[in-house]
Amino acid sequence: MGRTKVSPKYQVVIPKDIREKVDVRPGQEFQVITKGGIITLVPDRPISSMRGFVRGIRTNGFREKRDRY
Repeated sequence: MGRTKVSPKYQVVIPKDIREKVDVRPGQEFQVITKGGIITLVPDRPISSMRGFVRGIRTNGFREKRDRY
């Protein structure tokens, strides 16, 4: 886990080990999500890179909407 701090311009540097681990590149855009006081950065990826990411997912056994509480 890396540490960083907010600059006077509210900028944050992503530590090098984290950048390399998740392959962050200069100019890459992120979605910023907040929930319960936690900030999460989610990298925007082209839709073409998502091809096949659900291959092998289980599709049966899910409850129908009418069965939910």
